[in-house]
Amino acid sequence: MVDPEQIRQLVEMMTEHELSEITLKTGDEEIVLKRGGAAQEVSGERVVPMWMPPQMGYGLPAAGAAPPMPGPQPSAGAPPEQAPAAEEEEFTPIRSPMVGTFYAASDPNAPPYVSVGATVTASTVVCIVEAMKVFNEIKAEVSGTIAKVLVKNEEPVEFGQTLFLVRPD
Repeated sequence: MVDPEQIRQLVEMMTEHELSEITLKTGDEEIVLKRGGAAQEVSGERVVPMWMPPQMGYGLPAAGAAPPMPGPQPSAGAPPEQAPAAEEEEFTPIRSPMVGTFYAASDPNAPPYVSVGATVTASTVVCIVEAMKVFNEIKAEVSGTIAKVLVKNEEPVEFGQTLFLVRPD
């Protein structure tokens, strides 16, 4: 199984060094991370860039159509209420390391891993992000108190989307 932290580090390296593709091979597993524009057809399989905004769609552009403009786009799943800049400075965000589906608990009948007011440490599991039928536990990576939960259970999340705000110790 792939470690979400390892994927996050690879994506940061890609951004820092302006790389468009990284391939990671570990034993029988191979992961290919690609940055860039629209979906591409590769030997009969469609390849979708890792952080393609939902507004761009996942289909190929029509013949002769101009490709969508690259660059940051607001997420369709982003909460309408944005925290003021001064408020954000006092909190540490916990961000999604991947695109997937957010789950607040290990199963539908279980209580959420954390809620507002919960104390967390760097190793505390705060949620699960499911991507391609793989359930990845997301750890807080910071010590403090959960101040806000910004995502609803079973809601789709984007790479880098803030899931929680933590008031550090």
